[in-house]
Formats: sequence, C-alpha cells, structure tokens
Amino acid sequence: MMKLLLAFSTVLALAAAAPPALAVRPKPEKKSYDGYKVFRVTVGHEINKVNGIVSKLDLTTWKGAPRAGAYADIVVPPAQLDAFNTEIAGLETLTMHEDLGASIAEESSFSTYAAGSANATWFNSYHAYADHLQFLRDLQSSYPTQSEIVTAGNSLNGNPITGIHFWGTAGKNVKPAIVFHGTVHAREWISTMVVEYLGYNLLTNYASSAEIKGFVDKYDFFIFPAVNPDGFLYSQTNDRLWRKNRQSTSGSTCIGRDINRNWPYQWSVSGGASTSPCDQDFKGTAQSDAPETTALAAWLRTVKARQGLKLFIDYHAYSQLFMTPYGYSCTAVSTKNTELQALAKGAVAAIKASHGLTYKYGPICSTIYKATGSSVDYVNDVVGSDYTFTTELRDTGNSGFLLPAAQIVPSGEEAYAGLRYLLINMK
Repeated sequence: MMKLLLAFSTVLALAAAAPPALAVRPKPEKKSYDGYKVFRVTVGHEINKVNGIVSKLDLTTWKGAPRAGAYADIVVPPAQLDAFNTEIAGLETLTMHEDLGASIAEESSFSTYAAGSANATWFNSYHAYADHLQFLRDLQSSYPTQSEIVTAGNSLNGNPITGIHFWGTAGKNVKPAIVFHGTVHAREWISTMVVEYLGYNLLTNYASSAEIKGFVDKYDFFIFPAVNPDGFLYSQTNDRLWRKNRQSTSGSTCIGRDINRNWPYQWSVSGGASTSPCDQDFKGTAQSDAPETTALAAWLRTVKARQGLKLFIDYHAYSQLFMTPYGYSCTAVSTKNTELQALAKGAVAAIKASHGLTYKYGPICSTIYKATGSSVDYVNDVVGSDYTFTTELRDTGNSGFLLPAAQIVPSGEEAYAGLRYLLINMK
C-alpha cells in the first residue's frame, strides 16, 4: 500500500510541475455559399426602398451601400430568397450568379503549377497563394541580373508582403520608381493576376521590344501582386468573399480592417469609412493601426527618398474605372488635377481600343464613392508620387468578384494598354 501511495504522489507532483496545455484556437469553418444568389438591382430613385430591404433582411452588398441613380449588387442567402423576391417586386433586377457556391467552385479549380515554369500559361487560371510566391521566384530566376525579390514588410500573421523589382541597363535603385499594388482587398483575385501580368509582360519582352526596353531602362518597377497576404490566404481557404486583413479588435468578435481605409492621411474625415469592426470598410481604431498599412507606407517613403516615385497605381476590382485623387473629399482638387484627368482620359481610350470595354475616369470620390484613409490620397499628398491612380478592373456586374479565368489575359492586356499610355505621356 505504501508503494502505491508513493507512486500516486509522484504522479501528482509531475502533473503539478507540468506546464499548462496551450489553448488551441478553433480553426474557422469554411464559409459555404451554396444556394446563394447575387442580384443586381437598379436603384434609380428608390434608394430608401433598396437600403431598407438590405437593412431589413440583413443582406450583404458587393460595392458598398446602395446609392441613388446607381446599381446595388446584393448577395442573398437561400433562406432569404422568398422574402427578398417579395420585397424587391417592382424594381428592375438581373441575376449575376444563380448559385454563388457553384461559381466559386468553378473559379477555384486551380491548375497545378510546376515550379520553374514561369511562362504565359500561368495566366490561364487562378492560383493558390503559395504558387504566386513561387511564380515570382521563378520569374526572377529567369532574369537574375535584372531583377530581385523584395518585401515591403510583414503582415499581421508574419507573411512577407512580397514583390518583384526589376530594372534596365543603368542598374537598380538609380532611376525613378514605378509601384503597383494588387489584392489590397482579398477577394479581388483578378487584381493579383493583372499586376503579375504587367510585370511578366515588361520583363519577358524587354529583350525583344525596343519600346518596352525604353520603359524599363527609364524606370525601376516594383510589382506587388498581393499586399494583403493574410486576407488573400483566408479568401482561398475559408471565405472566398473575404475583403479585409485578419486583425482582431478589442471588444468585438468581428475580424479585420480594411487596409485601404487605414492609411495615415485624412483618416479622421467622416463619411468615407466605417467605425464598426463588423463592416467591410472598417477603418480601424486608429490611423495606420494595421501592420500592412504601416509597412507599406514606410516602404513607399523609403523608395521616394532613395530614388523618387514617378507612378503609383493601386489595382482593384470591379467596376471598370480609372481614378485619380481624391477619395476623402468630392470638392478637394489635386494640384495636378488637369494633367491627371488628361492622362486618365487617354488611358481609358487606350483600354477601350484594346478589347472594346469602356472604363469611366475621374476623381475617386465623385466617380465611385467617398473613401477616407486610402493609399492613393496618402501616396499623392504625403509620399509625393509624381502621378497617382487607382483602377477598378473588370467587370461591370455580370461576374463581379468572380471574374472567369478566361478573362485574365484580356484584363491584363487592357491594363497594359492603359499603363503604356501613361508611360508614353507622363512628363
């Protein structure tokens, strides 16, 4: 009996000395959109009615709150379909996605990427985040003396904000910089592919095109396909329509900041972002309190101080727009506004000549909606880029965020046409 007591005491002592088990955070379940439908509703003068329906049924819209004279793209879960159809009677609607889950499944059928094969077939489909990183490495390894992999800091979860930097005959960091951002908003997958297309087109045609060689010899290019890596990863593994980063907020169970409402310029202006952590355009609790915003802002200031910043373009989707500062105000006017509008007009004409699609142009606030704490306003006024634009890529409502893979290459071609116009006509 004494031996048993001693053994039992030893077990208790060891248990007491052992470190407590680490709490395991449950893995978020994958969001299913099976049976969901997406409708485009013509708002017209029925703004109060449409907003009332969205609020009453607690529905999600894809392009911000419905606005008078515009359209509202509304996501409706199966349980709300009957109520929605009753409420919406009398308004003009079209169905964008008959079964959103099926559309997502079709889009997310990633092709297998073989390491070392950075060629044009990459643009035939969408890809997993890890493959995007490998594609950049493979592209860089094809031009080892003319390019390098760069990072602009780390995300909240420690993922490097990865890009590729390439240059011409003068060497690196001695010419003015051109910087492209993609996938600021995680669900905008076409922006990832288009930014990569621009880099691929410039690098792979450098030796064969005198015009492209002239562009790359004149400027250093910094291409960042996914500046919100945590959100992008989450959109691929858990929720295809995720927009924000993956940051928590004290006192709320809702996750994420909109890192394009978090830049430290005109952040406090009201009406251009949400103060609710549960909203898609949540601005954060303080300006630049998102690690991604802080890192990107610091990196851009460094580039500007080192070599100058000629052009910054922030690529988004969707709506087919080519926009200029400002987002924070519909009355403030950039000191370069006349020149910016002329360049934007020329760019959208070049885009239309490429594949026949019409893009609208103008200042952010009056062209799409008010947006405070945006990268474009910050880069224009604080960093001091010579030229600053943001574009909303395809389409205008048939597919929305789920643009078919067959449109990746045409989207890249027309984006390059717009960029080419800028490169030729910027002073």
